[in-house]
Amino acid sequence: MALKDGQILIKEADNVQFQIIKSWGKMKWSRASQTLSGVADIELLNKLAGLVNLPVSIEAERKRLNRIMAAVDKERVNENPVPMIDPPIKVSPFKHQIRGYNMALMVLGFVEPPSQDNLKEQ
Repeated sequence: MALKDGQILIKEADNVQFQIIKSWGKMKWSRASQTLSGVADIELLNKLAGLVNLPVSIEAERKRLNRIMAAVDKERVNENPVPMIDPPIKVSPFKHQIRGYNMALMVLGFVEPPSQDNLKEQ
């Protein structure tokens, strides 16, 4: 299993694993290279983690994506949002706009999501 350019590549899967992975509909089989490939999104990585032990680098990416998702979910219900970076606008944004701005900053990688300790305190 490898992570390359945002794609998960699986070379050697036994028959049972292959059938389970194919049933998800998130990976495609390449007959030429004899590999399964698919976009390394949070859903696929979590499903693969439930099926096999992921390599260290792929597990780190899965944890990073889960941390971002938790921070975005926390921001979604934040009653008093504060912009993580001053927005490039002249008017005062509404609360839902600040929340959306903060979520976009985290998802796009412009700011690191708050650590788990900070998430629990809020």
